Amino acid sequence: MGESNIVVGLDLGTTKSRAIVAERDSTGVLKILGVGVSPSGGLRKGVVVDVERTVQSITAAVEEAGVMSGFPISSVCTGVAGDHIRSLDSRGAIAVGGSEQEITAADLERVVVAARTVAIPFDREVLHVTPQEYSVDELEGVRDPIGLSGVRLEASVHIVTAAVTSVQNICRSVQRAGIDVSHVMLESLACARATLEADESELGVCVVNIGGSTTDIAAFSKGSVRCTAVIGMGGQSVTNDLAICLRTSWPTAEQVKHAYGSALTELVDVDATVAVPTIAGRLPEHVSQREVASIIEARMEEIFQQVGSLIQTIGGSAALGAGVVLTGGSAELPGCAELAERVLGLPVRVGGVAERVTGLNDKVGSPEFCTIWTYMGLPAVSLPCLLYTSDAADEGL
Repeated sequence: MGESNIVVGLDLGTTKSRAIVAERDSTGVLKILGVGVSPSGGLRKGVVVDVERTVQSITAAVEEAGVMSGFPISSVCTGVAGDHIRSLDSRGAIAVGGSEQEITAADLERVVVAARTVAIPFDREVLHVTPQEYSVDELEGVRDPIGLSGVRLEASVHIVTAAVTSVQNICRSVQRAGIDVSHVMLESLACARATLEADESELGVCVVNIGGSTTDIAAFSKGSVRCTAVIGMGGQSVTNDLAICLRTSWPTAEQVKHAYGSALTELVDVDATVAVPTIAGRLPEHVSQREVASIIEARMEEIFQQVGSLIQTIGGSAALGAGVVLTGGSAELPGCAELAERVLGLPVRVGGVAERVTGLNDKVGSPEFCTIWTYMGLPAVSLPCLLYTSDAADEGL
C-alpha cells in the first residue's frame, strides 16, 4: 500500500473537528484506516474566531486519525461554511473558433471564464464556478455541447463566493498545525457529492446540512447546482433554547438533547421525565421529556420554514422531484425527517455514506460525517466545478 493512495479529509465544525484517513484503491473505493474527533471552540458560524483553539482542535483530531491509521499526515482537504457565503448566477458567451466551428473542450473552458467575469467585491473570493447549462446559437438547454457545430456558445454558471479573510483564516489555522491544505470546498456541495444519487440531482433535490451553528443548503436540478445558501441557525440554536428554557448549563442541555431529544413531540411518551441538573448547584429538576421535545421541535420547525422559503425562490416543491436530503448531526434527532416532511411538503430522507466505504464505516457512516467525504475524493454524483486552493488564499486571488 503506497502513501500516494492515502487521502485525508478534515471537517472544521463549530462543535467538533473531524479527520479521516483512508486508502483509495484503483476503483476509487475508500477503506477507512483512521478517525479523529476533537471538540472545537475556535469557530463561530463557520468562521475562525480563536486561532489557537482552532489549531489545537485540528492538531488533536489529525493526530488521533494519524495514530489510528499508522500514517503521518502532511496534507488535508477541508471545507468552508458560514453566513459569509454568497452565490449568484451568471451568463457568458463566446464566438466558436476553428474552420469547421466545432465546439471543443477548450471552447467550454473559454465560455466558463467569460461567464465568471463578473464584478466581485475586493473582500470576496470566488470559491466555485459550476456550469449549469449551455446554449449553441438558438439551441437552449444543452448539457454537453462538445462536438456540436455552432457560431455562438453561451454558458450559464453558478458562482459561489466567500469572504477572503474567512477562507484564509481556515487555511492558515490548518497550516499552523503543521499541515498543508490541498483544496477547500463549500460544505454543502461536499455533502451533496457524498450523499446524492445521480437520478436525484437530475430530477431535482435539495441537500440540507444542519451543522452546529449554521444550516447549509444546496439545491440541484438537471444535474446542476441551482442554489446555494446558508441559514444562521443550527444544532447549537436548539441547545441554547434548551439551556434557557430548562434553566441549565449549555453542556447539560447538549447532553439532554442527545440522550432524550426528539424533533417531534408526539414520538415521546407522555409520562416520561428526565432529571435536569440546574445551575449554581441547585437540586435537579424533573422535566417532562415532551417539554424537551417541544422546545426542540419549535426551533427545528423554524429552520425548516426558512429552508422552505429558499425553496420557493427556485420554483418551489415542483422543482424538487426527488425531495430533500438531510445531513449533519441534528439530522439524527428522532423525528427530524418526519418534521421536515410536514413543514416542506416534500419527501425527505436522511443521508449517509456507510454503503460507499469499507473499513471503519460503522464509525463514520452517520450524517454528521457526510461533509468530509468529498474532501477525500469519494466517487459520487458528478457535479463538476472549479475548486478553491490554498495557493489562491496566499496570493489573494
